Amino acid sequence: MTGSGDTKESKMSNNGLKQKVKIGMITATIVAFSTMTALAADFVSVVKDGVNLRSGPDTSNQVLFQLPAGYPLKVLARQGKWIKVSDFEGDKGWIFDSLVSESSYVIVKVKECNVRSGPGTNFDKIGSLAREVILKKVESKGEWVKVTHPKITGWLHKNLIWP
Repeated sequence: MTGSGDTKESKMSNNGLKQKVKIGMITATIVAFSTMTALAADFVSVVKDGVNLRSGPDTSNQVLFQLPAGYPLKVLARQGKWIKVSDFEGDKGWIFDSLVSESSYVIVKVKECNVRSGPGTNFDKIGSLAREVILKKVESKGEWVKVTHPKITGWLHKNLIWP
C-alpha cells in the first residue's frame, strides 16, 4: 500500500510542477511581449511650425513650448485626442493628435556632426550640421541613416541623431 501512496504523491507533485512550468512560460511570454512593445516605440512628428506643447491634455493647460514643423516626438500615452510625448532631451508634454503625423523625422542631438556622401566614414564629408537641426529620414543602412534637408541630403551615423 505504501507504493500506491507514493505514486499518488508523485503524480500530485508532477502536476504541481507542470502547473508552475506553465505559469512560468506564460509569464515569460508576457514579459517578452512587453519588452518588444517597449522597444518598438511609437514616434510622431509635428506637422507645422508653432504647434503648442502643453502641460496637460486640454487647451486650457499651460503652453510649455512651441514646436517647429518636423520636430520628432516619442509617444508615451494617449488620452482621447491628446498624446503625451517626450522629446530628445526628455521634456514631456501634451499635443493634440491632429498636429502630428507618422512622417519620419530626426533631430541632431550632438553639438556638431558630419554629413557623408554615403553610409560610412570612408565616404566623403559633404557638410556638417549643428545640434537641433531637423531632418527628414529617407532610408537606413545598418548604423547609418540617409536624411534630407532643404540645404543638404546625405548620411549620418545613428548615434548622432534622435530617434
